[in-house]
Amino acid sequence: MSPPANTQLAYTPPDGGWGWAVVFGAFISIGFSYAFPKAIAIFFKEIQDFFGTSYSEIAWVSSIMLATTYGGGFGLALNLQPSVIIIGKYFLKRRPIANGLAMAGSPVMLSTLAPLNQFLFDNFGWRGSFFILGAILLNCCVAGALFRPIGMAADPVRKPTIKQAEKTVKEQTNKSSVEMLSPKTVSSLSGTEDEEDKDCCEKFNKYLDFSLFKHRGFLIYLIGNVLMFLGFFAPIVFLAPYAKHLGIDEYSAAFLLSILAIVDMIARPTTGIIANSKWVRPKIQYFFSFSIAFNGACHLLCPLATGYTGLVIYSVFFGLAFGMVCAMLFETLMDLVGAARFTSAVGLVTIVECCTILLGPPIGGTLIDTFGDYKYMFIKCGAVMVLAGTFLFIMNYYNYRMLAKEERERKATEETMKDHKHIRTETEDGNIWAKEKMQDGPEVEPLTDEREGLKKEVNGKSEV
Repeated sequence: MSPPANTQLAYTPPDGGWGWAVVFGAFISIGFSYAFPKAIAIFFKEIQDFFGTSYSEIAWVSSIMLATTYGGGFGLALNLQPSVIIIGKYFLKRRPIANGLAMAGSPVMLSTLAPLNQFLFDNFGWRGSFFILGAILLNCCVAGALFRPIGMAADPVRKPTIKQAEKTVKEQTNKSSVEMLSPKTVSSLSGTEDEEDKDCCEKFNKYLDFSLFKHRGFLIYLIGNVLMFLGFFAPIVFLAPYAKHLGIDEYSAAFLLSILAIVDMIARPTTGIIANSKWVRPKIQYFFSFSIAFNGACHLLCPLATGYTGLVIYSVFFGLAFGMVCAMLFETLMDLVGAARFTSAVGLVTIVECCTILLGPPIGGTLIDTFGDYKYMFIKCGAVMVLAGTFLFIMNYYNYRMLAKEERERKATEETMKDHKHIRTETEDGNIWAKEKMQDGPEVEPLTDEREGLKKEVNGKSEV
């Protein structure tokens, strides 16, 4: 699949300029949206002891926050959704790089919030820490102010409403109460009603275009991502509690999240640059599938780490794989559906995905409570993500084959239509020529007879 040359928009994205200020605002907004639900895992052990809850119950805190963030709820969802969409409005050629830079906000914030949360907990407790973190989140208001609207602002055309039409009809009736409504007026009124209904449907489809569920690439992406999110967030939520379970001190456990975030921070823009290259971008769906499978392989190997050094190595590879997936998460969706339908696609995807995001960490917590060991949670997450990556790789191969076949059929149809048009033109020219010849036929024959007569006359004189 080649890079989308047609934006399907009424304007050309600037690919720079104020767009870089927008990327900076998205960097802050996306950073807090993703990092905050993960960073509060620092408090889980203490909250669990305070309320006497199980691992599966405490996991609902992060899972509910992540699910509402993805599903279009309040709070952090109002940071994430506009930030992801606005980048597609400002960038086309450099969109993978812009997405990678904006997504790098998550690891930057996570690497900062993880040790900060431990410091706040030691000095203010978990209740005071949440109060201070809430104040820090208000900085997202400043970041959102950078999101200028872009595009050709179409002048709204004032269309007559049903009430206006009824008022007009009523005025006409009052002026001549004897006259009845003409069929022309009635048809105009019904036409206005149909136009109003059509406008409502168009406005609804603008935000939630359900015709995307007939889009083959969109369905492949949706199924693969729904499966992936069952194991995507649980390992990062339970990483610090797992380290504390092994007897590692609190600050060292929190530093594992910082290590993961630092590697993630480097991986996201690097992945964006690689994905934007001419070798990778035409087949970016394969790169995305590999990233998911690589992420799952890291989780499958995590139980082999029984000490702090092993967890540091796991955090490095986990950060690399996590950054690769996040950098291409929305870029691959836009590659499939295009910029014009991307807003609606993001809304539908996040609504569906929030179910598995909500269930992923609690399922992992249930496995920990049942077996009393973290390794089964990591194995479950790894197996699910390897399965999701394999599914996406196979189905994207099928999708690329079908797209190539459809393109060949389209070209063959165009060539056939051109040939038919050429043959039709030649036939029409031949018919015109034959028609002209038949019209000229009767005039030619007398001339021929006249010439033969002259010949005979000349021959007779020669003989004499």
